[in-house]
Amino acid sequence: MTALEVVVRGTARRRYPAERATAGLAAQVEGPDRDGVYRKALGVHEPLGRDLSALSEAGAVTRWSSDQLRVFSFRGTGRRLMYRVSIKLEAEFTDFEQLSAFLDRWAGTEGVEVGYIGWDVTEDNRRRYEADLRADAVADAVAKAQAFADAVGRGAVRAVRLADPGLLGAADMPFAQARSFAGGQARSGPLELRPDDIEIDAEVEARFAAD
Repeated sequence: MTALEVVVRGTARRRYPAERATAGLAAQVEGPDRDGVYRKALGVHEPLGRDLSALSEAGAVTRWSSDQLRVFSFRGTGRRLMYRVSIKLEAEFTDFEQLSAFLDRWAGTEGVEVGYIGWDVTEDNRRRYEADLRADAVADAVAKAQAFADAVGRGAVRAVRLADPGLLGAADMPFAQARSFAGGQARSGPLELRPDDIEIDAEVEARFAAD
């Protein structure tokens, strides 16, 4: 009897607590005098940087950077020429209480704009989680293939080929991905952050044979 070929896609998915947060913010000032706007933006940026440096020394921030300065000109009310200076900063926090306190200090400050907060697991843990999920995805593929073989009266399946999604001819899909969202709570008093868990998915395409 010709060996039966079975091609399946195995999947695995788990949710993990957020372990780090990346906050993007900017010192942004506008006005009619370019030099004055620039100096004022620097005046907002400098204490922000000092605060982040102190948090870094305390271990609440693992890294931070400020390497993007932009100057825009536009026509304001009455077609008056105006200037906007934006100095962007990004900081990675592992202490969420300190992140909440930091945002509480700065979110209402004139000239400071909070752009985003991105949640994730640490890089080391992501590699470990993805390795576990890949193994689970392979186990899922084996179970699916065996179910097909059992349904037509064939024996135990044996793996012939394993591949990332798309490499066996199916539509290409990301091997592993993460997405996260911060809790959408209205602000009342001190800022409280409640991030959603991080969802990580793994997929594998597999080809089996069964006698």
